Amino acid sequence: MSPILLSSADETAALAVQLGAKLQVGDVLLLEGDIGAGKTHFARSLIQSLLKIPEDVPSPTFTLVQMYEIEHSELWHTDLYRLTSPDEIVELGLIDAFEDAICLVEWPDRLAELRPDTALTLNFALGETPGSRILTPTYTTPRWESVLGALSYE
Repeated sequence: MSPILLSSADETAALAVQLGAKLQVGDVLLLEGDIGAGKTHFARSLIQSLLKIPEDVPSPTFTLVQMYEIEHSELWHTDLYRLTSPDEIVELGLIDAFEDAICLVEWPDRLAELRPDTALTLNFALGETPGSRILTPTYTTPRWESVLGALSYE
């Protein structure tokens, strides 16, 4: 799929809300990009759109995992930046969550061989104009083609 140009933080949030509405148990979003590229803003927007009762959605940088109860499942938001070994990921219970919950994973390079084959990878990069982002989705599972094709972002 071609890169998606998001011209503002509001467009990034709107795309997150649309994608969040299409997620189901077992879906894993791998959020890649440099610090400040928009990963946490995207995750926060997606999570807040799925919460029954609005609440603050902090970055899981220091807690590693934040869990949320959403309709029909649990949502895990993880930030693996501080991890140094895939063994730590297993200890967190993240591997089981990949099957039993919806997971948003920041810094997925730390997963190494534990990276789910069915995940949707979203790579965030700064755009040329202030506030803009370039989002490049990659996947191998056909499901993501129809999910992404149903989004409106232009």
